[in-house]
Amino acid sequence: MAIVINPINPIAFSVFGLPIRWYALAYIAGFVIGFFIFKHFTKNKNSTICFSKKQLDDIVTYIVLGVIIGGRLGYVLFYNLPFFIENPLEIFMLWHGGMSFHGGLLGVIIATLLFVHNNKFNDKSFVRNSLRILDILAVLVPVGLGLGRIANFINMEVMGRITNSPIGVIFNGVPEYAYPRHPSPLYEATLEGLVLFIIMWLFYTKTKLKNHPGAIGGLFCMFYAIFRVFCEQFRQPDAQIGFLTSWGLTMGQALSGIMFVVGAVVFYYAMRKK
Repeated sequence: MAIVINPINPIAFSVFGLPIRWYALAYIAGFVIGFFIFKHFTKNKNSTICFSKKQLDDIVTYIVLGVIIGGRLGYVLFYNLPFFIENPLEIFMLWHGGMSFHGGLLGVIIATLLFVHNNKFNDKSFVRNSLRILDILAVLVPVGLGLGRIANFINMEVMGRITNSPIGVIFNGVPEYAYPRHPSPLYEATLEGLVLFIIMWLFYTKTKLKNHPGAIGGLFCMFYAIFRVFCEQFRQPDAQIGFLTSWGLTMGQALSGIMFVVGAVVFYYAMRKK
């Protein structure tokens, strides 16, 4: 017996006629919560890297731009390039949807490198400072991921494959979802959001791994890749791509496989350095 749900309006409310969507609120909430956690990790006595007030304000701008620009360009390049070649102006129409986590991750890495390049710290090592910041961000990212996946579910986006499972979901009155489907955004919100956040928080606060710049970030890449590959077993592939192989490999799994290897290399490098 499937779970029947009445669709939730993707518009949370309007301000002077301007619609405010749940998806936008999820991004804003993720950035705000992440900012306070980042501030906590860079202001306490055990901080691996310390920020001035100006630097703390500046890095927010870098990260926000990295997420938005990287996420959008990642979707364009990885998921729907032919369409955007024919419709280049659509690249700038973010309200039509289409963001890639892997692209956003690359955007954040590049933004962090640029930030460190443009700022001075007591430790003058460019690599160490970049990795220390990315280690902290590895704890914050799951917060935004979890909120974003919940917004995906509200928007009825990236839903799962048709299933006979009792936890299959039907959206009442929506022909596209008239058959039970796995609520895969909620699977991802749980694993890539809540569970991954707890794991990263414990690694950062309860172990000495943060003293090995890059170790936490490497672990984040590996755990995220594992959770994403698992969740993709239930998620319906993007219609314009489908499966990449005859045995069911999806684009998300392929990108996550690369991410796992990179994370393992970074973790190995971090643990070797004294």
